[in-house]
Amino acid sequence: MIQPGYLQRMARHNLWQNDSIYGAANTLSDADRRQDRGSFFGSIHATLSHILWADRIWMSRISDWDAPGTGIPGSTGLYQDWEALCADRQSYDQRFIAWADQMTQDQIDGDLNYVDSTGAAQTRNRAVCLMQVFNHQTHHRGQVHAMLTAAGAKPEDTDIPFIPEAYL
Repeated sequence: MIQPGYLQRMARHNLWQNDSIYGAANTLSDADRRQDRGSFFGSIHATLSHILWADRIWMSRISDWDAPGTGIPGSTGLYQDWEALCADRQSYDQRFIAWADQMTQDQIDGDLNYVDSTGAAQTRNRAVCLMQVFNHQTHHRGQVHAMLTAAGAKPEDTDIPFIPEAYL
């Protein structure tokens, strides 16, 4: 279904997009980042906190990352401090790349057994779960991109074929 190269490309796309989104968000005031803009999680800050929470929860199921210690309702408040959110985002993006670079096809194939955010045991195709990690990021970053644009900030293009050479 997918191969290690897919994970490597998506981890690098993730880094590029987060650099773009966080860079654009840094041009706004803290109040502007926290303003409720009517999106699913309300604000730019809350949505970015949720994205990192979800990255951490999925990777705790897939790899050896620590779970964030809160459920979905707490995901938007996991990072109250903007600088801490930015620092952890950068750190986890580098972990994504290191993780993707060591993945083998055997680690992609097969099933993944995990406990979901409601406490229910799940068995799912591992490749589908790996795709979900990146799909979830893209989905919510699209919401952040729209909020940033509406707030007057200018994030970069988002298309995978246009990843700058420096990220590859």
